[in-house]
Amino acid sequence: MTVPKIEADPAEVGLDAARLGRIDTHFRRYVDEGKLPGWTIAVGRGDRLVHLSHHGRRDVEAGLPVTDDTIWRIYSMTKPITSVAALMLWERGALELTDPVSRYIPAFAEQRVYRGGSALNPGTDAALEPVRVHHLLTHTAGLTYGFHHAHPVDEMYRSKGYEFGAPEGVDLATAADQFASFPLLFQPGTEWNYSVATDVLGRVVEVASGQRLDEFLRTEILDPLGMTETTFSVAPGSPEAERLATLYNARPGGGLVVNKVLARAATREPTYLSGGGGLLSTAGDYLRFARMLARGGELDGVRILGPRTLARATRNHLPGGGDLETVGRPIFSESAFTGVGFGLGFSVVIDGPAGKQLANEGTFAWGGLASTAFWVDPVDDVVALFFTQLVPSSTYPIRSQLQTLVQQAVID
Repeated sequence: MTVPKIEADPAEVGLDAARLGRIDTHFRRYVDEGKLPGWTIAVGRGDRLVHLSHHGRRDVEAGLPVTDDTIWRIYSMTKPITSVAALMLWERGALELTDPVSRYIPAFAEQRVYRGGSALNPGTDAALEPVRVHHLLTHTAGLTYGFHHAHPVDEMYRSKGYEFGAPEGVDLATAADQFASFPLLFQPGTEWNYSVATDVLGRVVEVASGQRLDEFLRTEILDPLGMTETTFSVAPGSPEAERLATLYNARPGGGLVVNKVLARAATREPTYLSGGGGLLSTAGDYLRFARMLARGGELDGVRILGPRTLARATRNHLPGGGDLETVGRPIFSESAFTGVGFGLGFSVVIDGPAGKQLANEGTFAWGGLASTAFWVDPVDDVVALFFTQLVPSSTYPIRSQLQTLVQQAVID
């Protein structure tokens, strides 16, 4: 088990301890006011962890506190891990970013693009170019999520049981074929839409590697990095299940309510291995993954990616060099995405002042449905992580506030 420990005094690495204390003061109020059940926050600079704090409960009803070894549903923070898996295969020559996805999933061979009409009777056009691996990594493939509720194609996904996850008994190969049967929202490579693209990428990883996604992640990323607590599920009644945090929604009018529908997936052996949102992890485990990224693809003598690969992955790849505000679909058209581009599996800040965020250009990041988040700032050499269990992640401006609170503590 990887248990994070403080490794240096903040002043030793150019951080102000009193200013770091503002982070805890601010986010304690979220718990004390009943907005969050509990949280873990970790901040490191260079190779050393300088701030680690917990507050509140992993299970409010049972009165169980958040601890170092609490297990969290990280949802879309799975995406960077799956993206790294694909990049590893790229480095080995097992796939090319320009490969048509149909090379690995034949159902993608004759893609159609939505032109108009209803979910029951859509008009479509032929795709002008195939969906390619780099489209999956950048969410520019034209795929979507059923939970968006923003487009007739979203409704098509929902009608087949793809709102959060997949229908009972459906495996990743079957789901990928089903996704290929839906029309794309737009011509591949022309826009950005948050989607099941990373789930499809997980299937590409399976075909290109000859291994199930969970096996590839375990043998090539998780075990080498010592991320022994990161998995797709925990067994009911096991010690790990006892450490699993409860999942909550905000209750209308105040307070929290347990989300039993989404929560149960974490204690079931999955048929559908979601590379886009299926993993559980701990603060200690994910800190090791983030540190590997911050060190250019290597940690404690274990190299996962080459530094040039990672540098390419954490540059903006959006069409025309645009940001998520201008290129993204309306689900993400908000000021928080102004000045933020997207690379090969990560968001990346391309214009901090434009987004009114205290963030350096080049900072790369992502978060999860239950309000978890992480980022790596290569300019100030800072890594920050936030774990809680509140759905959806847009309920409160946690990520932008944490960004400011961490950056204001950097004083050198």
